[in-house]
Amino acid sequence: MPDFPKRDPESQRSANQRGAARLAAVQALYQMDVGRQTLEDTLAQFGAFHLGREIEGEQYLPADADFFRQIVGGVTKHQLQIDPAVDKALSEGWPIERVDATLRAILRAAAFELLRRRDIPSKVVITEYVDVARAFYEDDASGMVNAALDSIAKTVPAVE
Repeated sequence: MPDFPKRDPESQRSANQRGAARLAAVQALYQMDVGRQTLEDTLAQFGAFHLGREIEGEQYLPADADFFRQIVGGVTKHQLQIDPAVDKALSEGWPIERVDATLRAILRAAAFELLRRRDIPSKVVITEYVDVARAFYEDDASGMVNAALDSIAKTVPAVE
């Protein structure tokens, strides 16, 4: 039997909590977009009711609440930079406003991380949000997310 590298349980738990924060951020951004909720109301609701709790039989994974707030707040604060970057990455004739609300939330959250969180490798961001897309869609949406995010990542200068 081959030896597998041992993983630090603490770093694995932190990564899982960031993944759960990304998923919750997409849900919160969707809710803000469709339900026209304010940032403050959304952060309060998710902080009190969603992160790491069971709601109506659905178990929400423990999430990095600070990272969740950074994503949701960052998308809101930098949306005037994020939306044009997403528009440019999408197929011509498909501006972000024409994209399904859930995909719009995924693309905005991921674009925020790619453009503003340079401390997180692009490959990690892309992989995580492609997985989020797979959680919501069974069709080719994950491929579209992958292509759009790869396009955005190529526009960001490499960190030295």
